[in-house]
Amino acid sequence: MSSRVARKPIPVPNGVDIKIEASLVKVKGSKGELTQSLIQGICVEYANNEITVKPSEGLTNGDALAGTTRALLSNHVHGVSNGFEKKLVLVGVGYRAQVVAAGKTTKLNLTLGLSHPVEYTAPEGIVFESPSATEIIVKGIEKHLVGQVAADIRNIRKGIRKPEPYKGKGIRYHDERIILKETKKK
Repeated sequence: MSSRVARKPIPVPNGVDIKIEASLVKVKGSKGELTQSLIQGICVEYANNEITVKPSEGLTNGDALAGTTRALLSNHVHGVSNGFEKKLVLVGVGYRAQVVAAGKTTKLNLTLGLSHPVEYTAPEGIVFESPSATEIIVKGIEKHLVGQVAADIRNIRKGIRKPEPYKGKGIRYHDERIILKETKKK
């Protein structure tokens, strides 16, 4: 019996090219190219604009590995065709963000109520956008990298600027809900 996740085929949209080599799958689309190395014993097939993933017989944890491989390949297909993005919101008096283009990379200048501005340089494959002074959009084709960069920005300076529970000030995800605590009463 195989994993429910692995049994579901991955639909490949038009404009996305899939190349399967011995232990490597290359996914190329309009946004870029990603590669995924395969675990020995996992079979990946591409036919009729669908990718199917199957474990070989007798592989220990084959179902789990096939499900994980299928999820990673699905993220790659979505990333090279549509891309991923995470939105962060700055809440607090004087908190603002500014995006500065520096050659091929982008830098994020953050004013967070500290004595100095905080600068964050985007790793390769990540682009920052700031539609307003209190919003940051992290964009890229690799899902895990977009999520990691957004988490790093949220936890700038060892978590000093995470949303605090009394006034809600800090850097938070767009859809994050902060439950505010009641202040001390006399």
